[in-house]
Amino acid sequence: MNNTQVSTSSGPARCFVVMGFGVKTDYATGRKLDLDKSYRLLIKPVVEAKGFVCVRADEIRHSGAIDVPMYQELLTADIVIADLSTANPNALYELGIRHALRPQTTIVISENKLPYPFDLNHVAITGYTHLGDAIDYEEVIRFRNELGATLDSVLRDQKTDSPVYTFLQQLTPPALGGQAAQAVAQAGQALERAGEAIAQAVADSRAPEPGPEDKTLATIIEQGEQAIKGDRFSEAKTLFALALQLGKSKQESGSIAHDPYLIQRLVLATYKAKQPDEVSALNEALRVLAQLDPKDSNDPETVGLAGAIEKRHFDKDQGVEHLNRAISYYGRGYYLRNDWYNGINLAYLLNVRTDTVLDATQEDRIADLVWANRIRREVLALCEQDLHAIHERAQRMAINADESGSNAVKEDQKARDKDQEFWCLATKAEAHFGLGEMAAYQQARSAAQALEHANWMMDTFNEQIGRLRSLLETHGHLLTPTWPAF
Repeated sequence: MNNTQVSTSSGPARCFVVMGFGVKTDYATGRKLDLDKSYRLLIKPVVEAKGFVCVRADEIRHSGAIDVPMYQELLTADIVIADLSTANPNALYELGIRHALRPQTTIVISENKLPYPFDLNHVAITGYTHLGDAIDYEEVIRFRNELGATLDSVLRDQKTDSPVYTFLQQLTPPALGGQAAQAVAQAGQALERAGEAIAQAVADSRAPEPGPEDKTLATIIEQGEQAIKGDRFSEAKTLFALALQLGKSKQESGSIAHDPYLIQRLVLATYKAKQPDEVSALNEALRVLAQLDPKDSNDPETVGLAGAIEKRHFDKDQGVEHLNRAISYYGRGYYLRNDWYNGINLAYLLNVRTDTVLDATQEDRIADLVWANRIRREVLALCEQDLHAIHERAQRMAINADESGSNAVKEDQKARDKDQEFWCLATKAEAHFGLGEMAAYQQARSAAQALEHANWMMDTFNEQIGRLRSLLETHGHLLTPTWPAF
């Protein structure tokens, strides 16, 4: 059976992709995974190359509850690919529905650190390696080939892949009536048009205000992300507020309205927009973030945002209690993710606390100074791990420079690794500076400065070093040996 013969309704064959969207936290590991990278790099190109219309729930243009077209797709789509990465509960639920509705043509994938629930032991799951905010270009090529072969096999063999129909062999799959099938066919055509709209939005770096006829969630999110990248935070705030509003319309169940990724992006855009003034924007951002309960959250992105907002409140002279809360949030984020970004910020804030009434005694100040330097030692080890991984990827790209079909992926990875390498080296330099290791500081600083970078990046680093120098010149004598000033 070829690709154009499998469709259960008129029109082109369709593949419905079950997965989260945006950046989601894998609570088992504390990592953030950009699931849009998985969709756009690993899944959609392969499916479309096979002649299918490929859609995800956020690409469905709808005027009522998203649940209706979603359930229709789970029943009628010729292929369903379910990506269970981050153990997304919606994806797991939708996979269960598909297995209950259709005995065949369901493919399950996930990034390879997912701990599989017991009930998935009977399901074949194809794994891929995710770097967090990117996917190695070699992995993109490998997985595309594997997914393409899996699609061919599923379409050719038509074997039962649902455990429901495997173990309950007398079940008869349900079917839509004629009128409903016609409605599904019309929905499929709308989805195809939505896919074209998404492609145009990605190609267009501008972000026009979406009209009522162009309200696919994916379009609005893409425009919001482009606005953030362009430092157009007021525009991004409007777009992500609109994306959340889609989840509250008419008979909507509200799942979109409570999506952590959308709330987190709205929070970021809100406090960065600084409207009507910075303090008001910080307060508004905290009110929005309260939906995710940062005080009890184990989502590193949520607590990281809370830490950044509280730190800015303290910097705006809103009270030392904000500093304590910032330290608490950055500390939780660091121990959840074990990452150098949260670590170096936590170390700096501990130095800041030594210069406030919160450290009332010399013993308090010494304790914070020692704690900060312990974290800096850990941060140096984390930076070395990331730098090693970056250099290894660069070597592999140089060796496989002629790999066909991978140029766009390579360029995306090079751009990401270039910025990552700069900030990793800058973080190393700050850690050495805080530890008083001036020769190592100068070496890491020079290495960072030698890389191609925007002027603001080095300016930001120099400002941070200036603030840290002032703190250590005041209290560094309490360390043993004392902190060396220039």
